[in-house]
Order: sequence, then structure tokens, then C-alpha cells
Amino acid sequence: MISIKTRKEIEIMTEGGKILAKIMEELGKRVEPGISTKELDKVAEDLVLKYGGKCSFKDYNVADDSAPEKAYPACLCTSINDEIVHAVPSGRKLKEGDIISLDIGIFYKGFHTDMAKTFPVSKIKPETQRLIDVTEKALEIGIEKVKPGNKIGDISRAVQKYVESRGFGVVRELCGHGIGKELHEAPEILNSVSFDKETVDKVKFSGDANVVLKEGMVLCIEPMVTVGSWRLKKSRDEHGWITKDGSLSCHFEHTIAVTKGGYQILTLAQSAL
Repeated sequence: MISIKTRKEIEIMTEGGKILAKIMEELGKRVEPGISTKELDKVAEDLVLKYGGKCSFKDYNVADDSAPEKAYPACLCTSINDEIVHAVPSGRKLKEGDIISLDIGIFYKGFHTDMAKTFPVSKIKPETQRLIDVTEKALEIGIEKVKPGNKIGDISRAVQKYVESRGFGVVRELCGHGIGKELHEAPEILNSVSFDKETVDKVKFSGDANVVLKEGMVLCIEPMVTVGSWRLKKSRDEHGWITKDGSLSCHFEHTIAVTKGGYQILTLAQSAL
């Protein structure tokens, strides 16, 4: 069931989203050669607590298995280069030419918001910068399809069409989601509308492409884009996902409310109703 948020609930989520955007801005300033992803995670958690929130990801179990060892162990996801999402912070240090996707959620006054952004580490290759630019633009294009009466599939189709027209791959086996009192709520928001038999056999798709958008829905739209093949595999720690061919990957995400006239991006420092 897809929850419809009241105006008051969206106001609370807007407040949390502003905080999250400020935290992301601060984290972006810390991205430089020599810093470890564990250090970035410490900065993130300290800021979340400073603003009166809780880390949405820490101790969260994405699977149905409630075993403590399966829960995510950090506040921040720090995915470098071929790591697509959910890479666990460690002692690994950033070096010039890397790109890093920072993905973070905050639980504030009873509601979650979630966002991700990919940053260059100092100087990067022009083609790597193009990957970042295309992924961020894909997010913008997907967001533009958010309005009452449109369908989830309109978002997915727009993202896929743009990404592939620019010569990049779009990840099919991971998706965006609804959000609110729970971190992951219905509906699922895929970044593609076309799948091969292997993908269909591997992943249980919910059929949410035909869900009609309504005022009060809150969605996380998050394109994941690759330079090479879009196929992926689990990382060794079983938390993260990496590209199967080792190619670079990029990830952007915003939390979006469906409004009467269209949409509102909640995870902006200057977001307003």
C-alpha cells in the first residue's frame, strides 16, 4: 500500500530534507585525496546527531533476515569508482581521479529522507566528469515527470531514454522507492522499462510502473549509471553492489513530494513549500 502524506507530514519531511542537504554539502567539502571513507562516515554521523536526527541506514537490514550481522553497520554509504551503492566505510583513502557516491538518510521527527550525490576527488578525466553530469541530468529529467496523473513508468522511461542516448548504461536490478515513516516504502521506482530474460528471472519486479502518481506521495528517485555494462554483482561484504565488468558507476538521488501542481524536491538546503 502506498502511503499519502498530509501537508503537515510533508512539512516535517521538508525540514528533515533541508538538514540532510546541509549535511551533504558539508560532506562534499571534505571529499579530497587522503581522507578515508571511515572519516567521512564519522563526520556524517556527528552532523546527523548535531541536528537532532538519527542515521536512517545504521543498523538497517535491507533483507527480511533480522540477523544483526546482516544489518548495515554505518551512517553513510561510500561507493567508490566501480561500486554502485551501499559500500561500507572503511580505512580506504580517496585518491585523485576517484569518484565517490555518498548516500545518506536521516530519521527526523518520525520521518525519513534520503539522498545521494557523486563527487569527483580532485582532478578527474573528462569522460568521468561526463558520467557525473549525465547521471545528475538523468535525475533532473526523471523528477520533471513527477506530477499527479503521470505514472511511475514515465519516470523510469525518461531516465533510461536519456542515459542510453548519451552512451551509458542504466542499472536495472536496483531501484528508487517510496519513503516516509519507513525508509523503504512502496512504490518501487525503476530506472528502466526494458529487461532481458536473465534480469526478469533474477529480480522480482513489483509492476509499479503502472502506479498513477497522486498528491501526497513521497518518492526517492535515484538513477544509477555505468560507463560499461549495467550488470552488477554483490561486493565481498554482501552489503554493496559493484559493476560486473569493473567499469565506473555514478549515483544521484533526491526525495521528492508529489504536489497538486507537480513536485517539490525535499532534499534541498533551500527547499520550501
